[in-house]
Amino acid sequence: MKKAAVILCGCGAMDGSEIHEATFALLALNEENIEYQCFALDKPQTKVVNFTNGQELPESRNQLLESSRISRGKIDNIKNLEVSNFDYLVLPGGFGAAYNLCNFAEEKANASVDTEIERVIKDFHKEQKPIGAICISPVIVGLVLGRTTNPLLTAGDEGHPVEDELKKLGCKTQSCETIDCVIDQQNKIVSTPAYMNAKEIKDVREGIKKLTLAMKSL
Repeated sequence: MKKAAVILCGCGAMDGSEIHEATFALLALNEENIEYQCFALDKPQTKVVNFTNGQELPESRNQLLESSRISRGKIDNIKNLEVSNFDYLVLPGGFGAAYNLCNFAEEKANASVDTEIERVIKDFHKEQKPIGAICISPVIVGLVLGRTTNPLLTAGDEGHPVEDELKKLGCKTQSCETIDCVIDQQNKIVSTPAYMNAKEIKDVREGIKKLTLAMKSL
């Protein structure tokens, strides 16, 4: 059975992993008989948000502990992620991906990526193992690989501000509907916009399902 590593970064779209995207990713993998293991950084979130009003809260939450809410407790520290044990890498979106896994939310194309996240992405790419990036997560792939491999990625609709930042990183971009995905055959990277342009939850599900099927075909 093939196996995927899924990187989470908290629980909830405003300050961690987008729950719908993460759950649909796990479901799609399961439907394709791909075993999965969730991982997260054992570090504090950059911020914590009250989801009822969008206000930042004066407290600290750990990414690993919060992510375990999505994975139902089955999760490991990303430091223990050995690429040789996995066939695929999946990165769900959510603002946490842009705040916790890197600082793209503040620095855009000048951002840096957490060293463990950078290690994992580089190792999967070096081993030519498919990478699936959902929603805002293509920016993390772009920050790590953009200037050296010029990957093809999507930010959703043409003209989206994130598309300009990806181009600054040396990435090629392609517009994409929520229900579809963009495939970079050469770099074995698949991306789908999900909530970058989604209007309905069922469309997010469809796009992530296609991303999973595309990863299997690479």
